[in-house]
Amino acid sequence: MSTIVVLFTRDLRLSDHPALHAAVAEADRVVPLFVLDPALLRVSARNRIAYLVEALAELRTLLRERGGDLVVRRGDTAAETARVVAETAARAVHLSEDVGAVAVRRERRLSQAVGASGARLRTFPGVTVVPPGSLRPAHGDHYRVFTPYLRAWESARWRAPLPAPERIALPDALAPGPLPGPDLVRTGIGVLSPHRPRGGAGAARARLRAWLSAAAHARGRPGSSAAEEDSRLGCHLRFGCVSPLEAALLARDRPHGAAFLRRLALRDFHHQTARAFPRLNRVDCRPGPTRWRRDDSGFAAWCSGTTGVPIVDAGMRQLLREGYLPGRVRTIAAAYLTRVLRIHWKRGADHFHSLLVDGDVAVNYGNWQQVAGTGGVPRPAHRFDPLRQARRYDPDGVYVRRHVPELRGIAGGQVHDPPLPRPGGYPPPLSRP
Repeated sequence: MSTIVVLFTRDLRLSDHPALHAAVAEADRVVPLFVLDPALLRVSARNRIAYLVEALAELRTLLRERGGDLVVRRGDTAAETARVVAETAARAVHLSEDVGAVAVRRERRLSQAVGASGARLRTFPGVTVVPPGSLRPAHGDHYRVFTPYLRAWESARWRAPLPAPERIALPDALAPGPLPGPDLVRTGIGVLSPHRPRGGAGAARARLRAWLSAAAHARGRPGSSAAEEDSRLGCHLRFGCVSPLEAALLARDRPHGAAFLRRLALRDFHHQTARAFPRLNRVDCRPGPTRWRRDDSGFAAWCSGTTGVPIVDAGMRQLLREGYLPGRVRTIAAAYLTRVLRIHWKRGADHFHSLLVDGDVAVNYGNWQQVAGTGGVPRPAHRFDPLRQARRYDPDGVYVRRHVPELRGIAGGQVHDPPLPRPGGYPPPLSRP
């Protein structure tokens, strides 16, 4: 009997899973495998590890309902995968293609390790709507500016989504291994946010349904109760608990889905950038003349939400409490740090990445580089007025008062008006350099 191992990484679902679908169609036995790699866990946000623990438990349940199981191993991903290949005499390992330096290095090492065991590594789409690298400009290996990429993305032919398998047969006498428990969270970095979202495919699909039913009434403002700018689906997309392709197809069929589709396209844009430029999280994509400042006290105030700028502080406090930020507030907070305080984008991006449940290397660092003017924008604008942004996207002050309790006694949009009254010990604005 033939056996194929499916290595799960950022694709913790059964629906529209090309790697799993191909394995079930081609082999008599399928080994769904997840490897808890200490080298990756040590640099992962505690919020993401907590999500992962819940998502893996649900994935095992879904697999067991179909006659299979989730095989869990601990150790180096390539070495543990090769051991499972040898134990089951598997002829192939299937993997969803990913981008970035860590993913590229993992794929290379996997190919070598499983090849030494007599198997071959095959990669499949599934992490993005359009596979990274499939869209190319007339000149160059990838799009450096989003607008032309968006046009190509909108006209691209998408693959058809795939159903979840009805049955999965696991090789006999293969020990599944224990699932990780809550203690795994201690391994990571950052704080564990008290109001982070729950992980798993069930929570992902429930959130998608809720957003689709509510998004028609959303106003695209931070204070919106319907969608809060990015639908809160980012964490579910980051772990692949919902298929980005299925989400895109559902949004495309609705008249109010255009903004969400644009965000999915931007997500794909950052992934194709990371594929072409794996050092996205460390090096400027487009080096510029900005003279960055070393301002530790200003950075600490920004991280803790005590800059004295209400819209920025509201966002940074929400990040600490929820491991989440609306897309527009991410941009405002990032622009304030890089354009007003002139603190290097990497410090801010690293802080975000230590807390965001949806912390995706390509998307997080790609967005920060865009805001800082070092990413794929031809002529970045360096002028930035946080008060103007606040009045535009939180005109009634709903968002600020929700997250900055010291300002709840100030009526309406007056929370944005300078000079702002300073009740409850709320700090004055940081002095600009």
